[in-house]
Amino acid sequence: MGAARKIGDDSRLAVRLSHQACYGSSMNMGTSRKRKHGLPLVTTSTDAILESISDGVFTVDQQWRVTSFNRAAEDITGIPRDEAVGRLCSEVFRSSMCERECALRKTLDTGKPIIGKTGYIIDAEGARIPISVSTAVLRDDQGKVVGGAETFRDMSEVETLREELEGRHRIGDLFSRSPLMQRMLDVLPAISASPSTVLILGETGTGKELLARTIHSLSSRKDAPFIAVNCGALPDTLLESEMFGYKAGAFTGADRDKPGRFALANGGTLFLDEIGEVSPAFQVRLLRVIQERAYEPLGATKTEAVDIRIIVATNRDLSAQMLQGSFREDLYYRINVVRLELPPLRRRKEDIPDLVREFIQRFNAIHKRSITGISAEALSLLMGYDWPGNIRELENTIERAFILCQEGSITLEHLPEELIGRRSKKAHPTQIRAARDSLEAQAIGNALQRNAFSRTAAARELGIHKSTLFRKIKKLGLQLPEQDGRHSDPSI
Repeated sequence: MGAARKIGDDSRLAVRLSHQACYGSSMNMGTSRKRKHGLPLVTTSTDAILESISDGVFTVDQQWRVTSFNRAAEDITGIPRDEAVGRLCSEVFRSSMCERECALRKTLDTGKPIIGKTGYIIDAEGARIPISVSTAVLRDDQGKVVGGAETFRDMSEVETLREELEGRHRIGDLFSRSPLMQRMLDVLPAISASPSTVLILGETGTGKELLARTIHSLSSRKDAPFIAVNCGALPDTLLESEMFGYKAGAFTGADRDKPGRFALANGGTLFLDEIGEVSPAFQVRLLRVIQERAYEPLGATKTEAVDIRIIVATNRDLSAQMLQGSFREDLYYRINVVRLELPPLRRRKEDIPDLVREFIQRFNAIHKRSITGISAEALSLLMGYDWPGNIRELENTIERAFILCQEGSITLEHLPEELIGRRSKKAHPTQIRAARDSLEAQAIGNALQRNAFSRTAAARELGIHKSTLFRKIKKLGLQLPEQDGRHSDPSI
């Protein structure tokens, strides 16, 4: 209710200010031009209002030439009013929304105002300025369309606060709002700085290799190679030659030396995925490399030293395998120096909206599409699913949706049948509660960002009391910047 009221107020303000701004006496090309177009003169009080507001306001005629430009527009763009008025708006605003995404053109084509469309402009000094745009049709006293009007707001401060808040949840390519993941992200820089062997545990598809690459990228070895080996994908005989390499003549067909993965990773990081799949015989050779940082290629007569950091990963229970005798106890304790466990996606569902958004951005770039997002109903369905294939399964689901969805938002009809079929089944109360809490947290977070993290302004937009918002923030465990936006909200 509050959000709808705010949008309505913004729309009326944009129309009112834009109509008053058209050919305004202190911002246009003069009184003679206003009379030439047969428009009434604007009062001095109107000019004072337009000059005092912090939002940029400009108007264009039907030939897309700027007819008015207020003081805030000058400040945001760095372009003097005298240089802007009379020029094509595309020459004044070098914007990401020009041409096909022009909000003002869409408003003039449809007659409908646009509120809060985000984008950026390039100012006079070449800096990229994030903005929020609202547009309206401009009519004369007889109701005839004489041009369009646009208000735009500098979102640089909000963007900076958003990046600071996001930075608390991101390290390298890893991003998570989950408390389970946050504890791991907090210690990741210290782990990356150490030379110790790391054991990563987690189900298939949870992102073990991404975590290993992040550790490498944060370490002092970041400029050296990162070599990944899937131990479960290679037979034991081939795995040995791939890992240690061989000398010419070591076996039939070995007509030249071939370096192994240990040699290729020298100075960098070697990531051994699915370490629980290797045979006991290979475990013995691997143990020696980890202990002595030296190995012998097949057919070699001397040991070669290697300077590497080893990170291993598995989706198996190595301690249980050790008790069964299929995994060596001494190797287990050698690799279990620092242990990190990646929780499955079903235990960090608060990350699903952000993961979906990231996958949409990635596939937009790959498929040259402009999918705008995902519908609330479709997102709710994704939130209620347990994702046995974890993040990899979610990524595949979004990629499949891109095949069916050509434009607009991803909806239920673009999701797999196995997910849609579950809609008719009664969801577990905890699943419903988790989905509701996640969507509520996302709505509150978005409202706070749009209002420069002013709690009062965000509560007003959401249509709830400020104390209710405080209670929900505490209940949902939302982390907010210390700066709360009060200095920028005159109502506080």
